[in-house]
Amino acid sequence: MIDIKFLRENPDVVRASQKARGEDVSIIEKALAADEIRKSALDQFETLRAEQNLLSKSVATAKGEEKATLLESAKALAAKVKEADVKRTQCEAEAKAFIMQISNVIDPQAPIGKEEDFVVIENVGKPRVFDFEPKDHVELGKLLGAIDTERGAKVAGSRSYYLTGVGAMLEFALVNYAITSANKAGFTPVIPPVLVNPSAMEGTGFLGQAAENVYHLEKDDVYLVGTSEVPLAAMHMDEILVAEKLPMRYAGYSTCFRREAGTYGKDTRGIIRVHQFDKVEMFSFCHPDQAKEEHLRLLQWEKDFLNAMEIPYRVIDVASGDLGSSANRKFDIEAWIPTQDAYREVTSTSNCTEFQARRLNIRFKDNDATKAVATLNGTLVAIPRMIVAILENHQNADGTVNIPAALQPFLGTKRFELV
Repeated sequence: MIDIKFLRENPDVVRASQKARGEDVSIIEKALAADEIRKSALDQFETLRAEQNLLSKSVATAKGEEKATLLESAKALAAKVKEADVKRTQCEAEAKAFIMQISNVIDPQAPIGKEEDFVVIENVGKPRVFDFEPKDHVELGKLLGAIDTERGAKVAGSRSYYLTGVGAMLEFALVNYAITSANKAGFTPVIPPVLVNPSAMEGTGFLGQAAENVYHLEKDDVYLVGTSEVPLAAMHMDEILVAEKLPMRYAGYSTCFRREAGTYGKDTRGIIRVHQFDKVEMFSFCHPDQAKEEHLRLLQWEKDFLNAMEIPYRVIDVASGDLGSSANRKFDIEAWIPTQDAYREVTSTSNCTEFQARRLNIRFKDNDATKAVATLNGTLVAIPRMIVAILENHQNADGTVNIPAALQPFLGTKRFELV
């Protein structure tokens, strides 16, 4: 949620941000108008409450007929106060509903445009030139006994899969390496819940533009998370954090669930776009003044991971129209996928400034005042896509796959052999 004071003082900035995102600009005027109504209702309530307090003091000292008259007045005034309180509460809810529809204000440095208008920040490594026709990860997965999409579809429907044998072992190795690396960098490892209540999902901004991809269990009114960003952010909901402990960093490992609505016919082969996958997510609560530097640190940790996997990649600055509602800036890392002759997203990191924290009521004490913290998230490893990148980039002509040196201690071998 954006700061209402910032909205009042900088409406043109917020309008420009909404326009750059390709979102509703008229919501700004509606929010400002609702805020004025809210303030008026609050003033009326507080005026009546002040009158009620004065009258109560008069009643306490009055006697006889005067007291009886004052008590009648107090009764009538109490009804007005109650009515004003109901109106105040209603106006506050309406104003909040409008403000909650406004996305985070984008960073002035973020590229403006649609999904394809991203800016490439850097390219790392060179795509491998094969002296044989490379196989895609589905074929390699069959040869190695690592991926079974046919049985996955039989049991769970489209975009489902089994990781078996070395495929399952590769996941364990990736998770172990990611958690070990994050722990060394000062992150607290967390295995969070994957079922969360509406306040957690709404607070992190996933019930807005991303709602169509969220699984909702209506009978229990809980949601399956699409990323452990949600339970990690909500972990400190309604808390005041100790400023001296910031930044507080967590590395969450969880299964993630996404409906993939709107992607019919897209990436249907293999495990690039699936309904269920495991992921290690970095999350940071930090001082708002340190958010930009923290964002670059998260990006560097992601780059370190890709470097360790020995995979060519590029870093892009995501355009305004492709940002999630909570992010004011986002960097993606895209790994080279040989059989697609293209870079595909494998990790991302977003600076959400104080947007999520205001919605979740997460604050810290700063010079005897409480302020919203900044929250940032970054994927350290999304398992299926990283498996795709490793298998395809490190394959040999016979279908065997060389293992990156960083993962060899976790797997006890240098190469995956054919089954």
